[in-house]
Amino acid sequence: MSVEVPVLSAAARALYARITRGEPVGHADGAALDELVDWHLVAVDPDAARAPIALDPQEAGRRRLDDELRDMAARAARTAAIPALADELGVHFERAKWRSGSSSEFLTEPEQVDARIGEAVGGAETELWTARPRRPRSPELIESTMAHEAEALARGVHVRTLCHDSERDDPRTRAWVTAMTAKGGRFRTLAAPFQQCVVVDRRQAFIPDHVVNSSPSHAAWHVVDRALVAYIAEGFAEAWRRADMWHGDPEPGRPDDGGSGLTRRQREILMDTAAGIDQRITARRLGIGLRTLSKELGDLRARWGVTTLAALSYQWALSAERQQPHHDDPAPGTRSGAGPAPGP
Repeated sequence: MSVEVPVLSAAARALYARITRGEPVGHADGAALDELVDWHLVAVDPDAARAPIALDPQEAGRRRLDDELRDMAARAARTAAIPALADELGVHFERAKWRSGSSSEFLTEPEQVDARIGEAVGGAETELWTARPRRPRSPELIESTMAHEAEALARGVHVRTLCHDSERDDPRTRAWVTAMTAKGGRFRTLAAPFQQCVVVDRRQAFIPDHVVNSSPSHAAWHVVDRALVAYIAEGFAEAWRRADMWHGDPEPGRPDDGGSGLTRRQREILMDTAAGIDQRITARRLGIGLRTLSKELGDLRARWGVTTLAALSYQWALSAERQQPHHDDPAPGTRSGAGPAPGP
C-alpha cells in the first residue's frame, strides 16, 4: 500500500506566488488557500480575507518537518511493538488451536467426553455408528449407552455397533446386545483390529487421541470437519462390511443345538450352495464378507473330504444332517436367495 506524500498542490503553489505579488484572492482559490493556511505559509486577516499575508516558507518548512518527524517516531514505535504483540497473542492462539479449532476439539476429561458424546447422540437424526474395539469401562457406562441408543432407536435413528469378537464371551455385553437388538439395533463383531469411533449423522465424529503426547487414554477428539468425518465414516463402513452379524448369541463358530455339529451359518451356506445361489448374495444376506464365506466353505469341504462346490452340494444333499430339523430354519416358501438382503 503506497503512502501519499503530503506536498502542496500545484494550485496552492501558484496561489502563494500570487499572494507574494499582492494579487487578490478569489472564491475559486478557497481549496488552495486552505492548504497554505494548514502549512502556515499564509495568515488571513478576517477583516481582509481577500488579501492574506505571506509567511516565511523556511519557518513553515521547519514546523512541518518537526511535525512529520514526530509522526514518524510514533509510527516507528508502533511498528516495533507489532512483533512483540504478535508473539504475546500467538501463545494464546496456539494453545486454543489444540483445544477448540474450527474443525475439531480436544477433550481431556472422561466426564467431558461422555457428556459431549451423550449430547451428540441425543441429537442424532438419521444414523449412529459406534465402533468399540474394547468393552465399555463400567456397568454404569453400559446403562448410560443403552439409554441413549434406545432413545435414538425410538426416534427412528439407525443404530449400528461394531464390537470385537472377544465380546461374544462376555455375558454382560451379550445381554446388552440382546436387549438392544430387540429394540432394533444392529451389531456385528470383527476379529481383526479396527479403529474406535462414534459417528453421528455423518456430520460429527469422536475418535481417540493420536496427536497430543502423554494424553490420558480416555482423551478424545470431537471432529466436525465434513471431509474428515466422511473419512472416519468410510473406515467404519469398511470394517462393518467385513464383520459378522451378532444378535447377542455366543461365538458363531460354535455348533448349534440341533446335534449336527454344524453352525446355523454353515447350514445357511450349504442350503444356498446347493440351490446354486451366488456367493455374493449369500454373504450379503448373512452379513459376512466373501473371505469369511470362503473360509466357511473350505471348512465344510474339509469336513466331507471334497474339493469342489458341486461335490459339497452332493454330500450335503445325501447327508442325514440335512434332514435334521432346526428351530432357526425358515418356514417353507419364506426363504429365497434372490430376494433383497436385509438391512445392515
